[in-house]
Amino acid sequence: MAEADGIAVRVERMIGDVTARIGHVRPLVEAAFRAAPRHMFIPPVALVAGEEMVAIDRTADPGAWLDAVYSESPIVTQLDDGRTPLRDVIDDGGAVRVPPGTDYTSSNSAPATVADLLNLLNPKPGHRVLEVGTGTGWTAALLSHIVGAGNVTSVEVDAAVAEQAAKNLGEAGVQPHLVVGDGADGCLERAPFDRVHVTCGVRRVPYAWVGQCRPGGVIVLPWCPNFGENHALRLVVTPDGVAHGRFPRFASYMMMRSQRSAHQAEGAERCSRTPVDPRTIAYAPAGADLAVAAITGLRSTTTYLADGGFRLWLHDPDDGGRWARVTWEAGRQDFEVVQAGDRSVWEEVVEAYFRWVEWGEPDRDRFGMTVRPDGRRVWLDTPERVIA
Repeated sequence: MAEADGIAVRVERMIGDVTARIGHVRPLVEAAFRAAPRHMFIPPVALVAGEEMVAIDRTADPGAWLDAVYSESPIVTQLDDGRTPLRDVIDDGGAVRVPPGTDYTSSNSAPATVADLLNLLNPKPGHRVLEVGTGTGWTAALLSHIVGAGNVTSVEVDAAVAEQAAKNLGEAGVQPHLVVGDGADGCLERAPFDRVHVTCGVRRVPYAWVGQCRPGGVIVLPWCPNFGENHALRLVVTPDGVAHGRFPRFASYMMMRSQRSAHQAEGAERCSRTPVDPRTIAYAPAGADLAVAAITGLRSTTTYLADGGFRLWLHDPDDGGRWARVTWEAGRQDFEVVQAGDRSVWEEVVEAYFRWVEWGEPDRDRFGMTVRPDGRRVWLDTPERVIA
C-alpha cells in the first residue's frame, strides 16, 4: 500500500509539472496518465536524458529509479537498434560513457511532450487510432485508456522493441492491436482511422497516413528535418483525400528508421569565404529554421571549437557526400566555407534564409503543409502561397 501511495503521489506531481510546463492538459489525457503509470513501461536499467546522460537501476536504487521515471526527462531504452546493450555504456561506478557515433534509437518520451502531442491529437472515446512507433508501449496504453484498447493499432518496426512493449502492456492490463512493420505504411487492414499519432520524427510525411484516415481525421506528427528546431505538425484530412495543417509548436523525436540521414562521406573539397556570419543561420528563430529546411531539404548541426570558435555544419540527408562547414572566428569579417559534393549547400541556405527575411521574418505558426498523393507542399499563411 505504501509503495502504491508513493507512486500515486509521484504521478500527481508529474501531472502538475507537465501542466506547469505546457499550460494545459486535456482531462482525458490527465486521466490516462493516472490509469497507465509511466513506471510500468520503463526497463529496470535505462538512461535518463538531460544535460548529462544518467543511468538508473531499479535494483540498485528503487527510489532514485522512480524519481527519474516520474521526472520531466525522456528515458532512453535502446542504443544502436539494440546492438549496444545499455549496460555496456555504464561503468562500474555508475557513470555513463556513450561512445562517439552511438545512435539513440528508442525511448520513453518526456511526459510534457507526450501530453502536448496528445492535446493536439485530441482523441475521444470510440475514435479509431493508428499509432506509428510503439516504443515502450506507454503512449499506446494512454491512447487505449482514452479511446478503448480495441480501437488502437500500434505499429513498431523493431521486433524486439515490439515484444517488450507487448509484455509491458500485458502487465498493465491493456491490449491494443500491435503490429510489427514499417509504420510508414500505416495499417491498411485496420483502416480507416480517426486519428494518427506519430511518435518518431519524419522528414517526409507518408501519404499512407492520409489515405488511411477518414475525412475530418487528424494526424499529429513531429516534422523533423533537423535544421535547427524541429516542429509539431497537425494535419486535418479533407474529403478529397488531401491533408492540410500548421506547425503550432516545437516537437522533436528520434527519427523513423527509414528516414534517417545518410552518414557524411569524404569527397573533393572546395574552399571559399563568406561575409555571412554562420551564427546568423545557426541562431535563427524557429520560423527561419522551418523555412530553410522546407526550401533546401538540408539538415544542420553545430560544434563549439576548443579555441572559442564556432562551426555550422550543413548536410544533405539523402546524400552523405553533399555537405558544407562554415567556421566563425572572433575578429574576422568573413568566414571560411568548405563544401563537398555537387550542391552549393551554403549558398542555398543563405538564399533561403534571406527569402525568409524578405517575407517579414514570419514565426513558425504562420507556416503550414499540405500532403497529397503526389507529395507535400509547405506554404506561408494560406495553402495558395506555396514556398516549397
